[in-house]
Amino acid sequence: MSGRSLVARLDNNGDVLLAGPCVRAIAAHSDSVTLLAGPRGTAAANLLPDVDQVLTWCAPWIDPEPGPFTETDAEIVVDLIRTAEVDRAFVLTSFHQSPLPLAVLLRMAGVPWIGAISEDYPGSLLDLRHRVTGDPPEAVRALSLAEAAGFSLPEGDDGRLTVREPLPDMRAFTGAPGYVVVHPGASVPARQVSGTRSAEFAKALAAAGHRVIVTGAPGERELTREVAAGQFTDLGGTTDMAELAAVLRGASVVVAPNTGPAHLAAAVGTPVVSLFAPVVPASRWTPHAVPVVLLGDQDAPCRGTRARDCPVAGHPCLESITPEQVVAATEELLSGRRARRSTTGGVS
Repeated sequence: MSGRSLVARLDNNGDVLLAGPCVRAIAAHSDSVTLLAGPRGTAAANLLPDVDQVLTWCAPWIDPEPGPFTETDAEIVVDLIRTAEVDRAFVLTSFHQSPLPLAVLLRMAGVPWIGAISEDYPGSLLDLRHRVTGDPPEAVRALSLAEAAGFSLPEGDDGRLTVREPLPDMRAFTGAPGYVVVHPGASVPARQVSGTRSAEFAKALAAAGHRVIVTGAPGERELTREVAAGQFTDLGGTTDMAELAAVLRGASVVVAPNTGPAHLAAAVGTPVVSLFAPVVPASRWTPHAVPVVLLGDQDAPCRGTRARDCPVAGHPCLESITPEQVVAATEELLSGRRARRSTTGGVS
């Protein structure tokens, strides 16, 4: 195969990172790949290998804080897609999102072939209507769309998450590799442990002999300041996506909720202690293809609700996690990593 391909993933950075294996499979059989991302996913889009061009547009049926959608908005995105002059488009969505609104706009832009995972009847909007059974990891689910269209990963590609190289050198800020990162924030409040609890995790890790670094987005500076408490390196709001990837790569373990940086840690091969609220299925959204210890009550009443704000008083699914559990999970991952180093000569 050849020709120009477009891949659309219109939500957050973590979702875009999970699209990476699918993008690589498509790129292996295309002359170029354009990635259409939302404004909350553009930073990750620019980190994906094999992406030749990134276009940004906010989809009002996906963004959690959308503005109104007008005829002018439709004209803007249709013109944007036309500039890419693609021969085919793959629309990637989560299981609860429909690809069909974007398929309409792609047809208006003259895209001759469109494929997507869709439970809804697509009529003539899709040339490939792919259906996925079961509850596979999101990266595997997305890759299955490319495979259904005949686009396989190149030989030697194991389907893990990856980022574009080289990453910046962050040792002036972190010191030597081998620290533990505590990333307390998440874009959805229901998936985030309280600052007080996260600070307890950081202190317990330090007491167990670990060097702790706290990371966070620009809007999370107050949270990271609370967690670092003047005792630990606080990089909240100071790193862009590539710099954060470099910080996470230097870590031995990352402690984080279900959020983009957890997937970024997976993309640089770092094990994750996943503080996972069951509002979405862990089978789909835990960090992909790296060692993970999952903490949090996966049978809590909020299970499967997709709630943005915790519907249960006290947020027990995450607030019940103890500092001792976090330390034990970190040690478990470190023990496994040391074993791999001693038997293979490198860290997987």
